[in-house]
Amino acid sequence: MRYQASKVRAGRLAALFSFLCLSLVLTGCPDKKPKFPNCSKDKDCKDGQHCFQKHCSECSEDSHCESFETCNGGSCILKDGMCNTKDDCTAGQICENNTCTACESDSECGPNARCSNGACLDRGSCNEDEDCADDEDCIDGTCQRAGRLAPPELTCSLDSVYFGFDEFSIPEDAKEALQKTSICIQQGEERNVFVEGHTDEIGTDEYNIALSEKRGRSVADFLARLGIDPARLRVIPKGETEATGTDEDSRSEERRVDFEWQ
Repeated sequence: MRYQASKVRAGRLAALFSFLCLSLVLTGCPDKKPKFPNCSKDKDCKDGQHCFQKHCSECSEDSHCESFETCNGGSCILKDGMCNTKDDCTAGQICENNTCTACESDSECGPNARCSNGACLDRGSCNEDEDCADDEDCIDGTCQRAGRLAPPELTCSLDSVYFGFDEFSIPEDAKEALQKTSICIQQGEERNVFVEGHTDEIGTDEYNIALSEKRGRSVADFLARLGIDPARLRVIPKGETEATGTDEDSRSEERRVDFEWQ
């Protein structure tokens, strides 16, 4: 009897062993999670990532990206003509509602640029002569003065004149400096002088051009009364074309008239 019982138990163990072996063959070994950043499914990756070609990536399909992006090689990239900032656009376009488009006003271009024919141009940059001051031409994309000569070798200097906000009358504290400027011009061997009016960026282009011309004209008239031949003075209204100020201190430096030997 004991022999038969042992034989029965041995048979049961053999059957159980066979069942386990068959189960292993059918089910295989348990899944082992790949080491990051490798993956077999999205849950192997960090939050917000997706398994793309067995590697944790930003995306694996377009739905994982913003509406203005597409999934390419596991990364969300901008679609053609779409943008996050104006740096993503070309030809001076601005970024509006994630779409590259032409500008309509200077305010859309930022403090150091202006809108010209639908394109934002940095101060001093140009597409055509009309983008530059009256005394400059558009040369290789930059406003430049043709035939520019070196100043005469003098010990005196032509100091700038500064104005208050929206003002063009000669300030009292500038009149003594202008007297010194007139003496310096008289020593300039009959060289002509550009009288360049400037403004800050507050106001429209048209208004600032007119204001800068008034500033330049008031300075030229004052110098004429001091004995300078008006024919030697050429007023250049530059408006806000060189304005870069962002606060009152920097803007006050832009409300001025400069001089340059012609």
